[in-house]
Amino acid sequence: QSQLVESGGGLVQPGGSLRLSCADSGFTSDYYPIGWFRQAPGKEREGVSCFSPGDGSTAYIDSVKGRFTTSRDNAKNTVYLQMNSLNPGDAGVYYCAALRGRSCRGGVKSMKKVNDYWGQGTQVTVSS
Repeated sequence: QSQLVESGGGLVQPGGSLRLSCADSGFTSDYYPIGWFRQAPGKEREGVSCFSPGDGSTAYIDSVKGRFTTSRDNAKNTVYLQMNSLNPGDAGVYYCAALRGRSCRGGVKSMKKVNDYWGQGTQVTVSS
């Protein structure tokens, strides 16, 4: 069974950086776009970014544009979310998930998960 495992979260000061990893134990990220989602306490999960191996397209929620970058290391079967200039609004549990379709051109709000399962996620805390 293939799965996606998130890692790389932690405690960072405002303005700091973290790089989250989404490790693919199978071939999921070869076939599907990978989306990053986050959820803060009391709020719904929101799509943060999208990366498609099919056409190389990316998409981001407006609040992280210019600060976050998602990419894939083909050799390591890992999708990354590089997060710079973090602020308290970025805090939450981050999840990665395989998405339907072959492109991220539709934007993060149109992302649809392949299945209904969520992983453990990785916690991002932004505090001084």
